Amino acid sequence: MNTLRKNNHAIQTMDLTKKFDGFTAVNQITFTVKRGEIFGFLGPNGAGKTTTMRMLMGLIAPTSGSATVLGYDVVGETAAIRQRIGYMSQRFSLYNDLTVVENLNFFGGVYGVRNQRLRQRKGAILEMAGLRGREKELTKNLSGGWRQRLALGCAILHEPEMLFLDEPTAGVDPISRRDFWDLLYVLSSQGHTIFVTTHYMDEAEHCHRLAFIQRGKLVAIGSPEAIKREKMRGEVLEIDCSAPDIAMQKLRTADLFEEVALYGALIHVVAENVETFKPQIERLLQAENIQIRSMEKILPSLEDVFIASAREQEPQTYEVLETS
Repeated sequence: MNTLRKNNHAIQTMDLTKKFDGFTAVNQITFTVKRGEIFGFLGPNGAGKTTTMRMLMGLIAPTSGSATVLGYDVVGETAAIRQRIGYMSQRFSLYNDLTVVENLNFFGGVYGVRNQRLRQRKGAILEMAGLRGREKELTKNLSGGWRQRLALGCAILHEPEMLFLDEPTAGVDPISRRDFWDLLYVLSSQGHTIFVTTHYMDEAEHCHRLAFIQRGKLVAIGSPEAIKREKMRGEVLEIDCSAPDIAMQKLRTADLFEEVALYGALIHVVAENVETFKPQIERLLQAENIQIRSMEKILPSLEDVFIASAREQEPQTYEVLETS
């Protein structure tokens, strides 16, 4: 057996690159994913997340560079990769006019799971997903959260070593999202490796490690704690005030801060020694008759770091913030 298949890495890439008609969608990215970890892949729309995932799944060939998944080459051994991975998209890839158990039967056939093994796997999936008693319910009648659980069950029916999840919680309510992540932790504890893209920063906080991709290049890799500690430029001041939209524009035009962003009804201002700017902020907002209810320094969130990195004009390199 190839020694690469015995090591501790589920994914290894080296200068992985994909170009389309002169446009570089993914630009020389190098990273590893450990076996059994939940690895988050974050970036704005068009950053290269889906292209990277498609290369890793063997659906498209890289222009240059190399990658292995579970020790198998993404160009020369795609059949072996597809036998060992599961995939779940944000659209859940289910057949709405089939019942829960009919969907499981269908995907069992696709993955070559039959007879006694299929009966055992269906029972395990129904228990894991909490779908006992719903076996004969049409999939189209399930809520988003239940459909999500069924889609995950279909993706792991053949007991893949690795799961690729493409924004799997998009459009699902917060409670269902939390329950779904509880299931992911269970799968990770059982040895499954999970590669997940998400736009929800609270979810990204729960990944073991993360990579930020921007304009096709990696700009940060590490644990959530390492990224927040090492990649965040400056400190964060959170402002609760009346007319936050107007206040944000006023603070941006002052050109005093590294970043000014709106988080719901709150404003986050980023700067070195940010608390020293409080008097200036008070004067700026009072001049607009904006009432400040509170203004305090807080620990940066992943969303602060994500927004700051997404606004960088020309990211050239990435920094490994935690050794793999």
